[in-house]
Amino acid sequence: MKAIRFTGLILFLFSLGLFLSSFFMSTLTLTEETFNSIVKSEHQETLKPVLSETFGNQYSTSIPFVKEINRAVEEVNAQAKTNQEWDKVIYDDYAGSLARASAEGFVPENKLLFFILIYVVGAIGSLMFILPQVKLNGPPGIKNNHIFHHALNNKGWMGILTGALLIGFYILLYFFPAYITNWIIIVDPLQKLINPSATSSQWFLYGFLYTFAVLVMGVRMLIKYRHSKYQIFRTISVMFFQLAFAFLIPEILVRLNQPYFDFKNMWPLDYDFFDAWHINTLTSSGGVGIFMFAWGITLFVVGVPLFVYFFGKRWYCSWVCGCGGLAETAGDPFRQLSDKSLKAWQIERYLVHGVLVFAVIMTIGVLYTFITGSNTIMGLDTYTYLRKPYGFAIGSIFSGVVGTGFYPLMGNRVWCRFGCPLAAYLGLVQRFKSKFRITTNGGQCISCGNCSTYCEMGIDVRWYAQRGQNIIRSSCVGCGVCSSVCPRGVLNLENRDEDGRFNQPILLGNDSFTVSK
Repeated sequence: MKAIRFTGLILFLFSLGLFLSSFFMSTLTLTEETFNSIVKSEHQETLKPVLSETFGNQYSTSIPFVKEINRAVEEVNAQAKTNQEWDKVIYDDYAGSLARASAEGFVPENKLLFFILIYVVGAIGSLMFILPQVKLNGPPGIKNNHIFHHALNNKGWMGILTGALLIGFYILLYFFPAYITNWIIIVDPLQKLINPSATSSQWFLYGFLYTFAVLVMGVRMLIKYRHSKYQIFRTISVMFFQLAFAFLIPEILVRLNQPYFDFKNMWPLDYDFFDAWHINTLTSSGGVGIFMFAWGITLFVVGVPLFVYFFGKRWYCSWVCGCGGLAETAGDPFRQLSDKSLKAWQIERYLVHGVLVFAVIMTIGVLYTFITGSNTIMGLDTYTYLRKPYGFAIGSIFSGVVGTGFYPLMGNRVWCRFGCPLAAYLGLVQRFKSKFRITTNGGQCISCGNCSTYCEMGIDVRWYAQRGQNIIRSSCVGCGVCSSVCPRGVLNLENRDEDGRFNQPILLGNDSFTVSK
């Protein structure tokens, strides 16, 4: 078994190394024909003289090529602004499309081979490393496995390196996609398989990698928590929703000439739902588009309070959500890193609800612009001061770069805990109007601390368990891991009548009684 795991590790490292090195495995040559086919005719007159000297030049990587394209665009724009020729200002991002069309060499000519060597071999290697754990770990269940002594799982050098790679990838993906042209090209065979008329993009790469991680690491989750039926069904659920609803169905809709739409995503997590371009796209797409728009509104207006009342926020955060799905699968090795301190809880409450307020204000501004046609409210431009800052700070930096890149540094639910506005909305409903709670049996608690250690949301579960108090924290996503790792069955996830939900025991020596708050 150890030999199989070692071989799997070698295969995985080979695929990872090939993925990283493929960044440098092509050359780029801009020709006049390529330029004419990509650049709009109205921009060719001003941009071609600036770039003409680069035609035919070969660049060893995408970095100097993209820099040259961006320099030319900036030069043209600066001249147009100086002359106040605003119609000649170029807003199109030509760097990525020109880089894609100009790429040549080993990677563009062998896309399918690279896809197989990186993703298929990588998946096989990962599974070879994961599957033998069924026998090597002995009986199912969570044991004292020295999780805090591992360099990956406790902010050691492996964790810091992993975090740095994730952060770097997200920065390139969100802000400099032209530089990762090779990575985008490699997934083109899969894009063509789903939709022959489409070409892969930065977002298709992102969606595929997201799904790939959830599926492969979902297998690890199933093995690790195989003693719990709840965890098995929950893990299968997030794997299904990510593969079907977040990845395949939207791509199939595009193939059918319908709007790209994720039926499980909703406002305010889907912060551009009420953008003018999105509303116009849906409402101009006939009955299907109008249904999508109505579905999106119904989901957060009716679906959230209804489902949270009966099942708690876990119905979404732990069973459906893609962010939660990635956190529970790929992020599971880092769940013990969540800060359980009172100070962290205080920061969490102010920050996550602050983001929710920001999302509401931003949406009001966007809707005001859409309805009235005016771009300003009280003299402030709604895009410049509301929509753009939210998209950059929350939609990109917080949810992406920090939310996932900080898994090995702050735990796997950084975004869900501190930044997700939908989690805040779900949590408010769960806190005050829900049948869901985690009940405890303080008399059985042996204070092993497993529950608090494995709580990804930073809840000191043991504190509640020792006192026999129900856990009704708004941040609790109902993942049930605290119950799954408890050796005494102290914790139980329940959907019961609201009566007695806030009952708290008062301890007097060896006796106790309850009062209702």
